[in-house]
Amino acid sequence: MVATGKQAKEEFGDRFKIIVSENGPYLVFGGIPMSGQVIVTDADGYSYKWRRGKTYPAQQNYALCRCGKSTTKPFCSGEHLQVNFNGTETASRKSYLDQAEEIDGPALRLTDVFELCSSARFCDRAGGIWYLTENSDDKEARKTAIGEGKNCPSGRLVTWDKRGQAIEPELKPSIGLVEDPQAGVSGPIWVRGGIPIESGDGTAYEVRNRVTLCRCGKSSNKPFCDSSHLQI
Repeated sequence: MVATGKQAKEEFGDRFKIIVSENGPYLVFGGIPMSGQVIVTDADGYSYKWRRGKTYPAQQNYALCRCGKSTTKPFCSGEHLQVNFNGTETASRKSYLDQAEEIDGPALRLTDVFELCSSARFCDRAGGIWYLTENSDDKEARKTAIGEGKNCPSGRLVTWDKRGQAIEPELKPSIGLVEDPQAGVSGPIWVRGGIPIESGDGTAYEVRNRVTLCRCGKSSNKPFCDSSHLQI
């Protein structure tokens, strides 16, 4: 059973960790594996699956750019010092559920925190995950809604069964570098499998199965992605 969220924290402790340095890079500890993750679209242009991209050589510790100006992307080259990068963290410290809006359908419940949206667009097919949740008494609608929720890299969208259990993808602790060929941009840093993330002031963010961190430097919800990479 792959550990997720709280389970991963209990299993791995501080072996894996990401620290958001003040006005600097993400400091990654514990030999977290990293690879490219490419959004694949169907014939109608909708995001529908992920394809594994480049695999990066294993390193015990490394620093990832978050100002968007590095000359050695995805790694930090120190350019944040030259451009006077303002990496002030503005994201809420509330838990996901304390921020979430809910849609209660006949067979599924959907929670949604819009501020976390990284615009991977897996939620748009077949009328959208919100419509599908409201019509989840239909078997195909329910299946599609669950698939769309599980493919959301930022964890903005989570589907829940009627027993109150979150329907989460099984993700091993790892980092994905999102690539979006349809939009022609590099997307966020996809942190997977319940890796602890620590603020520059030492405060721990809620441990979650999946979140996306800004790597363009423009997010207004730092350290998390808010889709600003699409505006560059």
